[in-house]
Amino acid sequence: MSDRFVIHLPLVAEDLTGAVRLARVVARWAAVLAQTDPGEITVSYEDGQGVRHRVFCDARLAGGRRCVLRADHDGACTRRVPG
Repeated sequence: MSDRFVIHLPLVAEDLTGAVRLARVVARWAAVLAQTDPGEITVSYEDGQGVRHRVFCDARLAGGRRCVLRADHDGACTRRVPG
């Protein structure tokens, strides 16, 4: 068993698209905390929490950071949100 714990923070949205948008906002806000890993954020249906939809690309980049683009993005991975 690991000495790490995961905090589950339920947020509610009306549809999958809205849930993904809300998850992106919360993840980017929480990224100021060193303990967060926004790249691991997923969303699921309330009654189907075993099926999760990834919000961000899960690719690890140099230095251990993750790509900040949406899951299944086109093009190369990046550490910065395109301006």
